[in-house]
Amino acid sequence: MGGPIMEDSKSNGFAPQEYGSDVIVDTLHGLGIDYIAMNPGATFRGIHDSIVNHLGNQQPELILCNHEVIAVSLAQGYGRAAGKPMAAFVHDIVGLLNGSMAIFDAWMGRSGVLVLGATGPVDTNHRRPWIDWIHTANVQGEVVRNFVKWDDQPASIEASVESLIRGYNLVTSEPLGPVYICFDADVQEQKLDNPYKLPDFSQYPKPTRFQADPSALEEVAGLLIAAENPVVLANFLGRSDEAVQGLIQLAESLSIPVINGGDFFNFPTRHPLYAADSKDTLLAEADVVLALDVYDLQQDLTVVDRDTRTTKDILGPDTKLIDISLRQLLTKSWADDHGHLYPTEISVAADTSLALPALAEIVQHKLDDEAVSLAKIVERNQRIKSLHETSLAKNQDIAKNQAGEHPLALSTITQELWEVVKEDDWVIGNGNLRGWVQKLWDIKHPYQDMRARGGGGLGEGLGHAIGVALANRDKGRLTINIQSDGDMLFTPAALWTAVHHRIPLLIIMYNNRSYGNDLGHQGSMANVRSRPMERKTIGIDIDDPNVDFAALARSFGAWAEGPIEKIEDLGPAIKRAKDEVMINGRVALVDVYTQTL
Repeated sequence: MGGPIMEDSKSNGFAPQEYGSDVIVDTLHGLGIDYIAMNPGATFRGIHDSIVNHLGNQQPELILCNHEVIAVSLAQGYGRAAGKPMAAFVHDIVGLLNGSMAIFDAWMGRSGVLVLGATGPVDTNHRRPWIDWIHTANVQGEVVRNFVKWDDQPASIEASVESLIRGYNLVTSEPLGPVYICFDADVQEQKLDNPYKLPDFSQYPKPTRFQADPSALEEVAGLLIAAENPVVLANFLGRSDEAVQGLIQLAESLSIPVINGGDFFNFPTRHPLYAADSKDTLLAEADVVLALDVYDLQQDLTVVDRDTRTTKDILGPDTKLIDISLRQLLTKSWADDHGHLYPTEISVAADTSLALPALAEIVQHKLDDEAVSLAKIVERNQRIKSLHETSLAKNQDIAKNQAGEHPLALSTITQELWEVVKEDDWVIGNGNLRGWVQKLWDIKHPYQDMRARGGGGLGEGLGHAIGVALANRDKGRLTINIQSDGDMLFTPAALWTAVHHRIPLLIIMYNNRSYGNDLGHQGSMANVRSRPMERKTIGIDIDDPNVDFAALARSFGAWAEGPIEKIEDLGPAIKRAKDEVMINGRVALVDVYTQTL
């Protein structure tokens, strides 16, 4: 690693190192961290000072947030969209506790976030009465250890540098996930006797990606070619353009229908082999299912009765299931995010961005070299193409027929928004209007769908979308946040961050004045127990008073309009908002009253 040197050094081109925190931020600079989202805290005041005075608030630049959930979710969104990690700084104990939900969401969303914290002073002789004692944990990482890839609490400058390099490599290596590093206040504020020589960061590269066992891929290719009704079930592979292109090549070579598990973009939605709407039928008929980056097989291979919480397997008893993923590497006992164990014909540990192009090539060689019946492939292609066209036409008809409904249907908002943005270079940073975006929009590229998956916690959506918008700010892309009302009320202060830091963002409020998901659950309970259905809204509805989200947004300095209640007003309002974002670089919000479900 590095170490002290005698000569004066300007390791980063800004200012000579004087304190331990200068070394820490120089390391962040050397690792290429562009931004740090944070809410200020006394335990990292040294690092804060070094960023703004030693580095001049340049690489990394501070992004001020008014809550730690906003900071971590913003960093998650940025990392997803930029393809490189962003850091989030959280204050000791209380800040970490505040941000822990968003850290859990990043873990569940397989997102790489470098979460930085601070504590201390660990040396009790240096603590201020009360506050430094209650805010110093012996091992602070225990708060989040069960849902991060790694945590560390380095006790020296040398250890801090090494910890950051190790953490950066872990946070950028598949399968992605958050890392937590906690710095000692004393180490930060330590006066240096001499400047510190940083290591050559190129000498600490992240590990190469996992390639599949070639013999296993040969076996997978053979099963797919021999299958009568093969199906691809894809989930997290959409993070990689290489994986998506490999899947397109594989699917087209054998005319295999592709079902999107829903967590990421995995396959072009207008491709004739995209068959998400026919999921249950195709899986029930399948003799071979290729699961790609599916981290919870049960979620995608069962039908759930909402009233009774019972599940029914979709696959037949003789269906051969093939699993290609890295899901076992992030399996932990605390967060049971893996669902039930499923028997598999072949289980391949590999990065799909490498495995899929290789598999597609093997399949093509076999098709070229072996006597393979092409008739069944052609017949399957026609069938799946017909299913795709029928589903698209059906969804478009539903949207057309619902256009006159009041309050506005989700399909109506989806279609009206599409008509305004379809010619733009757009990105979805959050939300999908209960799947209607995937049903009606032409989504072609991985970068266009950056929705957060997470662990089901509320309050992350707006921050995540702002992070996506920050990553796309200099690319001229329109970032769209489809924002539910209940989620917005957890972290409305994120609007201030977006406006303050000039991060353009189009926000379309999906405002049903209710916690709609829980409304469904309460309806189920009333139905099962034969109790009054009209009482299901108690403790669920967000009304009396209705929240004026347009006024809320304007109070933070955003452009806003609404609530919109009529279809004839919706398109023009969205167009005005889009112009504010694209022409004037503003945050713009359109509040739309929608149906509950």
